[in-house]
Amino acid sequence: MRARVAAFVRERVMPCEPLLDAGGPKAMARMRELQHEAKEAGLWALPLPVELGGQGVRLSHYAHLAEAEGASDHGPSALGSASFLDVLMLSRHASEPVQERYLARIAAGELRACYAMTEPDTPGTDPKLIATRADEARGGGAWTVHGRKGFITGAGNADLVTVMARTDGAAPGTDGLSLLLVPTTAPGFRVVRELPVLGAGGQWEIALDGVTVDSDHLVGPRGHALRIAGERIRLGRVLRCLRWLGQATRAFDLMCARACSRTQASGPLADRQLVQQMVFDALLAIRTTRPLVHEAVARLEAGEDARVESGMAKVAAARMLQQVADAAIQVHGAAGLGPDTPLPALFRAGRAARLLDGPDELHISSVARRVLRA
Repeated sequence: MRARVAAFVRERVMPCEPLLDAGGPKAMARMRELQHEAKEAGLWALPLPVELGGQGVRLSHYAHLAEAEGASDHGPSALGSASFLDVLMLSRHASEPVQERYLARIAAGELRACYAMTEPDTPGTDPKLIATRADEARGGGAWTVHGRKGFITGAGNADLVTVMARTDGAAPGTDGLSLLLVPTTAPGFRVVRELPVLGAGGQWEIALDGVTVDSDHLVGPRGHALRIAGERIRLGRVLRCLRWLGQATRAFDLMCARACSRTQASGPLADRQLVQQMVFDALLAIRTTRPLVHEAVARLEAGEDARVESGMAKVAAARMLQQVADAAIQVHGAAGLGPDTPLPALFRAGRAARLLDGPDELHISSVARRVLRA
């Protein structure tokens, strides 16, 4: 199965990356074609529940497939696993009417969902400072949401956004924050602007100016958003690490191919000891990171506390991707900086990885504190 997934991503998805990166109607149409091809090939929605049209591959098995999917940023979307976190969260915590209305369509790729937690003027590492608020109508029945969110992946084309908002003071047993599923067609919802990350699109700022949603769109109990978010983020962090491993392997393969094919007057680059050193260090980084990530996967699947393991995996995988992509660019020379290879995008992903899902410094401090307390 991994070989089939890898071949699909390599042969069907990667050639379309320039078009998909550009966005717009043509990119969306091509993505729909790729999704149809994935369904025809029996590769659609591998980790999603069978009852929702997925294949129910258990997490420890899917982890090996996630590397192959993630070799391209567009692989998870083309293969129907990009919705994994939303489907799990809604299937576990959403109301029955919301599940009946949206869940199967999200799993089928008919609706696109995203997650909005970070705010423009609030440290993303401290959700207790979240300013977006949701006010309950008198007598219940609806919520009205006010606020702004930033760096929201996929918000520009989303049909649904799960928004973290303040609904209470920090009452005993709660965190004062709740999650609400907001249709992007609701009056008052607005995409403010795209926020390019090191020149690449895909992140967005959104505004919620008095958006009203029905009370049954509350995801999980009122005031318990951080517990649900932590569950989502821990799994999402590990999935990112697996995809970063796939991207690093792609950069490594390109580096090796370049070293063997590029010839100078004195012979191929592969004969140079400094190039051999870069190849060795890159391979060592990949091979030593992979067990850390899979250890975190195993603990998550077993329902055990994986905060130390996922924190270490996240820092190691982010560093690894940036290191390997940088070495691959160095071996390519100027060609590694241009548009003819995916290396600039892979390097950009590696640099952004050190901030995504919490900066490295946050995870380093958190893991160290837990170890020292123990």
